[in-house]
Amino acid sequence: MAGDGTPRSGVTDCVTRVALSVSCENLMDMDYFSKSDPQCVMYMSTSGTTWVEVGRTEKIMNCLNPNFSKTFVIDYHFETVQKLRFEVYDIDDNVSSSLLNADFLGELECTLGQVVSSRNLKKTLVMKDKRPAGAGTITIRAEERTDNRVVRLEVAARQLDKKSFFSKSDPFLEFYKETETGWLLAHRTEVVKYNLNPAWRPFQIPIQALCGGDVEKSIKVDCYHYSSSGSHSFIGSLQTTLSQIQQALQTYAGEFECIDRKKKQNKKGYKNSGIIVIKQCKIVKEYTFLDYIFGGCQINFTIAIDFTGSNGDPKSPQSLHYIHPYGYNDYLSAITAVGNIIQDYDSDKMFPVLGFGAQIPPTWQVSHEFAVNFNPSNPFCEGIEGVVQAYQQCLPQVKLYGPTNFSPVINHVARFGSQALQQQTASQYVVLLIITDGVITDMDQTRDAIVKASRLPMSIIIVGVGRADFSAMEFLDGDDGLLRSAAGETAMRDIVQFVPFRQFKNAGAAALAQSVLAELPDQVASFFNLFDLKPPSDPSPSNCNRT
Repeated sequence: MAGDGTPRSGVTDCVTRVALSVSCENLMDMDYFSKSDPQCVMYMSTSGTTWVEVGRTEKIMNCLNPNFSKTFVIDYHFETVQKLRFEVYDIDDNVSSSLLNADFLGELECTLGQVVSSRNLKKTLVMKDKRPAGAGTITIRAEERTDNRVVRLEVAARQLDKKSFFSKSDPFLEFYKETETGWLLAHRTEVVKYNLNPAWRPFQIPIQALCGGDVEKSIKVDCYHYSSSGSHSFIGSLQTTLSQIQQALQTYAGEFECIDRKKKQNKKGYKNSGIIVIKQCKIVKEYTFLDYIFGGCQINFTIAIDFTGSNGDPKSPQSLHYIHPYGYNDYLSAITAVGNIIQDYDSDKMFPVLGFGAQIPPTWQVSHEFAVNFNPSNPFCEGIEGVVQAYQQCLPQVKLYGPTNFSPVINHVARFGSQALQQQTASQYVVLLIITDGVITDMDQTRDAIVKASRLPMSIIIVGVGRADFSAMEFLDGDDGLLRSAAGETAMRDIVQFVPFRQFKNAGAAALAQSVLAELPDQVASFFNLFDLKPPSDPSPSNCNRT
């Protein structure tokens, strides 16, 4: 800015994508009969004291020196102070992703500028009172993401060495990028149980994370047998390049020997410890959320409101549905906070609003997917103001009842997601906002509905109001692995974001909206990229805007 407050000519407001990877050493051991099971949670604050969760790494079992494979990719604004906080927890609960019962292992507060400038920031972990968290340290590595290509891989193996005395091996793979200081973890696959001929789920790695964008640069693939104690058994390794993999796929089946060098040196007649089969290796451009939005993709926003009896009599000030004379209730606060942002991405701003768990006129039968405006053929409300008005008019006309069933509204909205997918374009994406006060009654049906919806252009945001036990909601938010249906079918991707409203009641609507919508851009972009669906028109956006 010039002295008179006007922008200087030629000033560049540049946004850079930065990937942050996390590792820790010497964490405190909080378990009696095993080691801690660490997970790192990252928060960001750009104004005031409000912290918003950006994401979580995977949980690593029985490990005091974790090297997390999941990275945090965020926008770096040079002229803005972006405060970061990394919290490390020992997660012993295999059902809920709640941190309430997790053991705190330490934290680090810093700025994104500090991480970017050092590229490799190593600090001591501290407790909430700023005492050192034992001898624990945390290392944050920053890498600018300038290459928007990803490598899509489908990998299998055969005849791996048996490493378990009582059963077959439980193999998983780790992919490493070669750097000046050594090998840097780029990706870790899931574990395939009891299988010497495993096939891992297809996955993708940013080409910059795998080889710095250079197809001739060495990459390393290590194969391990998983152990719940954390002492994984090494099966073998291979080194190659993306160029060599692609050549192999053109000439033969993309097969590479998995070699244990110690065995090779000491065991006469040793051939290999198995064969790693690269079934697919495809380098493609990965479009961003803004690429899809600028290219014409519409976000279709549907709201589902909980009208079950556990909310309390709407006429009582103690009810979560009670509308104060001079303000909103929690339901309206959540609707307006999230809706005011999402409505900017919907050109017609017409939003269907559904209710569930109430007895509705004229038959007074319980319904779990009724139109809040009582017009099932046209459940749309005009703008967020129309949503608010329909909700206020609906309340005195229904009888709050129960139970709390989510699956009907999820399946209802999924039908629109299915129609959008049939168009074979990235023109429509569906978002369902569920606002609820209680425990899900139809959990198995809800899990089934979410797993099916994970294969559609659809996301589900759940805002919990009141002070109920929301552990079931946190279970649906797959922060530590993908959700499974009641029959054991695994979701294709994580599409659920749960946020308890009480954490943001005093922080304001902006903080709530930022937290609720934090995962949505990645969910939109990852779905369309997964199905090779390009933006309706080429947006050709620029990262930098000059004034």
